[in-house]
Amino acid sequence: MAGRRKATNGGPKLRVTWVKSTIGHKEGARGTIRALGLHRLNETVEVADTPVIRGMLRRVAFLVTVDEPTTASAKGEGQR
Repeated sequence: MAGRRKATNGGPKLRVTWVKSTIGHKEGARGTIRALGLHRLNETVEVADTPVIRGMLRRVAFLVTVDEPTTASAKGEGQR
């Protein structure tokens, strides 16, 4: 069907944590926080690393922290 997108299960991810309240900020910042899948302060979600998401994160960079999650294989390599 036209207009449908495939779900991206694989690929790089970003871990986004909401650290500062949106009280007193513009409605656009609140909407962007919701669009990222964040519902509560100090909540963390993993989102796909796409240009669209990067733009959303740039818009609310003062409200969130962004980390790249470590993979299980990367953790195991340092243990030897």
